[in-house]
Amino acid sequence: MSHATATTAIIGAGIAGLACGQALRAHGLPVRLFEKARGPGGRMSSRRLEKAAVDLGAQFFSVRDPAFRRAVTAWREAGVVAPWPDSLWEAGPTGWQRHRDDVERLIGVPRMSAVTRHLADGLEVATGTRIERLKPRDGAWWLVDQHGERHGPFARVVLALPSPQAQALLEPLAPSLAAACEAIIQRPCWAAWARFAEPLPALPRVDDDWQAVRLAPAPNRAPDETPLRFVSRNDHKPGRHGQGESLSLLARLEWSEAHLERDAEAVARALLEAFRDRLPEGVTLPEPTALGAHRWRYAQPDVFAGGEAVNLDHRRTPEGLALCGDGWRGPRVEDAWLSGHHLGEALAADAS
Repeated sequence: MSHATATTAIIGAGIAGLACGQALRAHGLPVRLFEKARGPGGRMSSRRLEKAAVDLGAQFFSVRDPAFRRAVTAWREAGVVAPWPDSLWEAGPTGWQRHRDDVERLIGVPRMSAVTRHLADGLEVATGTRIERLKPRDGAWWLVDQHGERHGPFARVVLALPSPQAQALLEPLAPSLAAACEAIIQRPCWAAWARFAEPLPALPRVDDDWQAVRLAPAPNRAPDETPLRFVSRNDHKPGRHGQGESLSLLARLEWSEAHLERDAEAVARALLEAFRDRLPEGVTLPEPTALGAHRWRYAQPDVFAGGEAVNLDHRRTPEGLALCGDGWRGPRVEDAWLSGHHLGEALAADAS
């Protein structure tokens, strides 16, 4: 078998695909990743504005699993993650209250995408490359991109994609894997950002340096009528002090589903207005100087592989096709990393 044929192709350079790639690389196995976006990151991506950066996917992550803890310890030593937030609030029917628990939460520094860029170090990642077809030939796999260009040959192909996207690639080739993907439900989410020319006003009985707030569902309203679930202040995140006031606003999944095809500008204004409505009485939010929104069509798995989040980390076949991602384990950043890492270890064991 040639060096090229021994290579593993990974479609998707989010945290699951990158974790899989690094696990294979640690065993000395060649791997190449393909990512349709301009850079790695997936749902841990950030958007760069003029003199500012806003997180539009995961806002933080926590650690439970020992293997993930070891990885996060290395990230902390590399300076790409730090604890955040330490001033977390909840806005409910009785007003704003500080949220306190024993969970350590962390964030990428200087932005969330720093984690995935760190994971991409040392890996060959072809960005701006959307794989549209898989073609088996002479015991190997070829990948065909949006321009009709072929990449390969590869001994194995890992699909580190949201399950509906993986399903579309697999249906002509592996019906059992495609059916497994169809059983996983991925829900959408709108994420908006707003930038301001001046600091936000002080809130009564709330710390001036509050960093993030969870918004409870509005009383007597259906979930799909309650737009907003989480707001963070990007300039109050590690490594971003002094960039100017900006907010990330995450919509509720139910509301996102109900407004999935809505215009992005209208979504951004609706989410900002929902935040205004949850401010204490008498507080006026300044008008933003810039406003926008991003639609995550497949933001979070709601039904997992086998019906349980812990049943499977990944799925693979003897034909050299494999799947990983949060849908095979659970909705957290940790779950996505573990899925990719465990698959990479399993593929490395197969190759030994």
